[in-house]
Amino acid sequence: MEIRDPIHGTLGVSRAETMVLDSPAFQRLRMIKQLGFSEFSFPGATHSRYLHSLGVSYLAGLAFDFIFKEFEFSSPQKRDLFRQVLRLSALLHDIGHGPLSHTSEEVMPQLSELKVKVYEKRKSAKTQDHLPYDGQRRATHEDYTIKFITDSHLTQILEKAFPDFEPFHIASLIDKTLIDKDDFFFDQGLNFLMILSQIVSSEVDVDRMDYLIRDAYFCGTSYGKVELNWLLGNFKPHIVADRVHLALDRRALYTFDDFLLSRHHMYLMVYFHHKSIIYEEMLFRYLTSKNCLYKLPASIEDYVHFTDFSLYQDMAHSDNPWAKRISQRESYKVLFENHVTSGSPRTEKLNLLLKEAGIETITASSKSRLSKYHGLSPEEESHEIFVVDPYDPHGKPVCIEECTEIFQKYEGARIIERVYVSPENIEMARTLLKKLQF
Repeated sequence: MEIRDPIHGTLGVSRAETMVLDSPAFQRLRMIKQLGFSEFSFPGATHSRYLHSLGVSYLAGLAFDFIFKEFEFSSPQKRDLFRQVLRLSALLHDIGHGPLSHTSEEVMPQLSELKVKVYEKRKSAKTQDHLPYDGQRRATHEDYTIKFITDSHLTQILEKAFPDFEPFHIASLIDKTLIDKDDFFFDQGLNFLMILSQIVSSEVDVDRMDYLIRDAYFCGTSYGKVELNWLLGNFKPHIVADRVHLALDRRALYTFDDFLLSRHHMYLMVYFHHKSIIYEEMLFRYLTSKNCLYKLPASIEDYVHFTDFSLYQDMAHSDNPWAKRISQRESYKVLFENHVTSGSPRTEKLNLLLKEAGIETITASSKSRLSKYHGLSPEEESHEIFVVDPYDPHGKPVCIEECTEIFQKYEGARIIERVYVSPENIEMARTLLKKLQF
């Protein structure tokens, strides 16, 4: 089957992959918008996670072909198996995403209620030590993703359509803590699990590549435009001990810098737009209200019916004031905005003044860092991306953060502090703001 995509053109989908696309779990993504409330600021941003997931799967296959174009596997069959598992992992990486935004995770059940069986055995990515099962924490959309893949109607479809590997192998590329149950990802004494998982999720993964270009296109901005083909074309495999890691040819280093900057600017200018932020803040207040009846179910088969539309419908019939404001588009208005690198006393001073005047406020702080390489955690150190220099045959590949100054130049976090007030109080608040001496 061929699918027409406005970003990547014609996407080829096999008959077996079509069985996955037609599943209730994947069809649900048609009704989950990629950017949640962003359409209130960018009317074109109505694209779905269904379309995004197709694009990520396409890019994963393209990345695999570039990386291993000169690599000889033990057999063509082994190569095809790795490529297929990678495409499916990329296709299903967002399958468990909640309605509208990450805020809906506030009404997800405890992890123990979700009963994700494969979580009974997880390991530390760095030390390989066993991780205890924390069933008391609240479930996340990643937990629903693993549940969909390993224990649902989708699992049965995957087993039927792809009998040469298990759904667990697909999940392993999404959740790096799952313990290897066999030697599936080994070939000729090398473990390919690391590089395949890095293609799906890392500092320069295909998920970010697709959503940057796709979101920029539908929002009508230019911030997310990057040279994808040049970046993908310079991906290389690099072997450390018996593990294959993702590496980048040094000649594409500036493109990597541009990729990080594009993502950084998309956060500051699009994802952190003041309208999107206030609607997410109001949604948070609704979902955490005592009279909110909207809860996401622990049953994975019932979860299929919970979409953006179900949440909007719930709010439309609710007497909750926050739900009404969202449904009737009567959001709080931004009164003050401050771009800083740490908390500002100006924001605190304004909030105090408004409180003394009896004006209720919502304060939001949106924080963005250029990269997670600003101090890797112990769990992330083993997932480093390397840079190789083809013009220095004796040179040793080095970690990517050592090859560019961009991490140092953007070391500090960028914080956008905003103070919002209700539309009923906006004029009074503006008058007080003019009198305030910072």
